[in-house]
Amino acid sequence: MLVLSRYPEQSIRIGDNIIVTIVNVRGNRVKVGVEAPEDFPVHRSEIYDEIHNENVVEQSKKNVPFMDHGNASNDNV
Repeated sequence: MLVLSRYPEQSIRIGDNIIVTIVNVRGNRVKVGVEAPEDFPVHRSEIYDEIHNENVVEQSKKNVPFMDHGNASNDNV
């Protein structure tokens, strides 16, 4: 992990397309602004975890094998 000290209005660049700016500091709270392309999702960590967990649950539902107990045909007879 890279740890940097920044003052308000100073930025950090990530690659060519992402800028993280320290907007404000009050006590132990820091406001951070993130500029990123529209197609690049930016979420707070806890929101990202919720989205990821929901996607895992949905994917697991889709990967459950379908069991057809009805009129199954047997082509090998």
